[in-house]
Amino acid sequence: MDWTIPDDVQQFVTDLDAFIDREITPLEAKHPQFFDHRREYARTDWERDGFPKQEWRELLLEARRRSDAAGFFRFPLPRALGGNDGSNLAMAVVREHLLTRGSGLHFPHADEASVVANLPLALVLHEYGTAEQRERYLEPLIRGDIEIAFGLTEPGHGSDATYLETTARRDGDDWIINGAKRFNSLVDCSEVDLVFARTSGQAGKADGITAFLVPTDAPGFSVPFNHWTFNMPSDHSEVHLDDVRVPAGAVVGEVGRGLDCAQLFVHENRIRQAASSLGAAEYCIDESVRYAQERVVFGKPLHEHQGIQWQLVELQTDAELIRNTIYKTAAMMDELGKTAVTDKVAMVNLRSNQLACRAADRAIQIHGGVGYTRHKQFEHIYRHHRRYRITEGTDELQLRRIASRMFDFGSTRGPAGGTT
Repeated sequence: MDWTIPDDVQQFVTDLDAFIDREITPLEAKHPQFFDHRREYARTDWERDGFPKQEWRELLLEARRRSDAAGFFRFPLPRALGGNDGSNLAMAVVREHLLTRGSGLHFPHADEASVVANLPLALVLHEYGTAEQRERYLEPLIRGDIEIAFGLTEPGHGSDATYLETTARRDGDDWIINGAKRFNSLVDCSEVDLVFARTSGQAGKADGITAFLVPTDAPGFSVPFNHWTFNMPSDHSEVHLDDVRVPAGAVVGEVGRGLDCAQLFVHENRIRQAASSLGAAEYCIDESVRYAQERVVFGKPLHEHQGIQWQLVELQTDAELIRNTIYKTAAMMDELGKTAVTDKVAMVNLRSNQLACRAADRAIQIHGGVGYTRHKQFEHIYRHHRRYRITEGTDELQLRRIASRMFDFGSTRGPAGGTT
């Protein structure tokens, strides 16, 4: 195996850094309230059920527009969508690198906002959408003119996605949808919601679940409340669907095979989450090493105390092992297909997300009292990456994925296992 990072990927990262320093960091500096100790307060519309403030969303959109104009944002997207066909390996390198810079407008630890696109729904529409759906939604979604929400998780079902209670029945050429969704990401600002509902088959089986593009202003579609979460602002709403009528053209992909869309969505996110968590862990480790070399306690530098050394050595060793496996897994996905190494994706997702949480926690401890304050990024990083241990499949779901390959049970079309 060639362990070198391709020259074009290295150049892309170098050019990306220069762009961030030139365009994004100065823009961030004009809005310090969104990035210093006031970040959670400034970003959140507390009077509107904890959704992101409009000013914050507008700043994220401006960063996206600048990145798109400079040729960076669409890098991972297919060339047909104006992208560079960025490989999974390239995106693993890019995502890790972005997070080693810490939190900022380039990656603000707010959902999946980034100067390099993470738009799995664009890939879903490109792969499974009809010509009409692609024409109507794809380019506006990529530009940021619209958002599309993702409605898989339900009040009674998270990782067990094949047990959905939301149903859709035919009525002439239309479908009538009834049910409820939980943690329905981005529904507050989305034109449509990708809703998964059972149209046939048996509970616990993947066959018979269908994906629908449901207008958020459709009669019977309501958002009774928004869930306030560990990391605010929150954009994870409760959604009710009461006799919501959609036409046959709202179906994405094949009727009864909607979880194909969900699988594509979560596989794209799982490997990228793993790379992001690795980068965040490395940031926490690097900051702790720097602090331990500067801080003097009991008459000598903090890093000379073996109790501190060993904590950071353990983290750095895990980071190196995880990095190698992430890169190997991403390269295998490029060669064999996104779902061919699902157990390896689960392995790196599990370990990397756990590492980010451990590294943030250790950084807080090593920095002492100041590490516990909001003047450092560690608490913010911890809260964001703690979410990764639930979304796109819990730790337990990742373990099940690994076990299914080891013991030859389940199938690649089993539970999608996401709570986005």
